[in-house]
Amino acid sequence: MILFLYLFILLLTVIRFTDKEKGKVMRRFKVGKAMTIGTRQVQEDNYGICQSSEGFLAVLADGMGKNYGGKVSSRIAVETMKGMFAGYQAVENPSYFFQKSFSRVNNEILNQLEEGRGGASLGAVLIKDNFLYYAVAGNVKLAVYRNDDLIPLSTGHTIDMLVEDRFQEGTITREDALKFLENRRIYNYLGQDDFQEIEFFDTPVRLKEKDLVVLMSDGLYEGTEWRTIEELLAGKKKCQQKALEIIEVINADSREDKDNASIVLVEACT
Repeated sequence: MILFLYLFILLLTVIRFTDKEKGKVMRRFKVGKAMTIGTRQVQEDNYGICQSSEGFLAVLADGMGKNYGGKVSSRIAVETMKGMFAGYQAVENPSYFFQKSFSRVNNEILNQLEEGRGGASLGAVLIKDNFLYYAVAGNVKLAVYRNDDLIPLSTGHTIDMLVEDRFQEGTITREDALKFLENRRIYNYLGQDDFQEIEFFDTPVRLKEKDLVVLMSDGLYEGTEWRTIEELLAGKKKCQQKALEIIEVINADSREDKDNASIVLVEACT
């Protein structure tokens, strides 16, 4: 009887993590998600995760706009990305997947909202065969926490980052660069006719054991110290507990003007 129960439990475990159609075993992931509205009247952040035998997708969108335009835009962004991932095949190049998916998000926002009424920054990570691929439009930040260090992967599409790139290229002077380095206004986001190229990986990141993939909206990484985030990511607490504790730091801040803040944590199980 005991042997029968053991075999039954083992069978359920195999079924749970196997794609029924393709017979592929799906890797497990630990996930933590949390957000706060801050002092804003509307929560314009949104996030989502989905998994298939072909990989794992996590997305975070930070909306902007008038009359709930930002809230609608971030919802469109997340739902569209998840819908695109439903048709993702392992043979498909991740960079092509991101390019067509972000383009679809941009078109969907424009189709459902008049231009200027809403838009969204969007960050997405795709984990496949223990490699991390990512793409960003706007100012959502992506990072990997490894060996007590939170290592940023993305730079984002804000004026200060654009100026820094131009200065490094030698196309603007140091004096001109200094004038704009404090300007963090977004110049490239989803929901505009002249949407530009997305930022995506040059080389995929090979994930190691205990790595944490981190997605953050600007209200989070600008609302607290980078070192504080690193300290809260340390230790053996569950991903969800870590995410909640980071958001609590934002909530406990005494500033009167606090943006929406969101974080998504992903850890692959061995």
